[in-house]
Amino acid sequence: MQHTIPLFPLSNGLFPDGMLPLQIFEVRYLDLLKRCHQQQLPFGVAWIKEGSEVKVPGEVPLLHDVGCLAHVREFEQVQPTFFRVLCQGGLRFQLHDVQPGPFGVWQGSVNYLAQDPEVEVPMSMQAHADRLGKVIATAQQKGLLDKLPIFAPYHLDQCGWVANRYAEAMPISAELKLQMLSEPDPLKRLEAVAQFI
Repeated sequence: MQHTIPLFPLSNGLFPDGMLPLQIFEVRYLDLLKRCHQQQLPFGVAWIKEGSEVKVPGEVPLLHDVGCLAHVREFEQVQPTFFRVLCQGGLRFQLHDVQPGPFGVWQGSVNYLAQDPEVEVPMSMQAHADRLGKVIATAQQKGLLDKLPIFAPYHLDQCGWVANRYAEAMPISAELKLQMLSEPDPLKRLEAVAQFI
């Protein structure tokens, strides 16, 4: 079943349960984010293949065909035309079509992809989960959990969750990150991540 959702194109996108801080000043997104916050509706973060994050007259951004929903967790109106927003990644989606919408916000026709099945981290990959666990524990001990770009709860026993946290943080190309985002098998995604660690 296809759904139409507002899109927020970014050069580096979002993973399920990932953290996305945004500073909003473009008029088209001020309205979008205020509505999403008030009505508790998600929007789609689409990865840009070609084009600009900031609106260029006459330009239609070329977007990759897999993205991720974003849910507004924190919303601060710093000034009438400047918001600070913190979002959390939701379901992944397959993007089929992009059309212009109200206030210049692109609208996407999407199918939602299934949530990751629960696949426990195997012993061969446990060291990667342990390393991530140490980062979280250290931040906790130092009272810096709120500075860590990871939302609780911490599913350190789940392949998909661990793979997503590494994939979003690693300094690799957007294309490689998209391959990982598109991978439906959480263990295969974690194995792909492990090649770059």
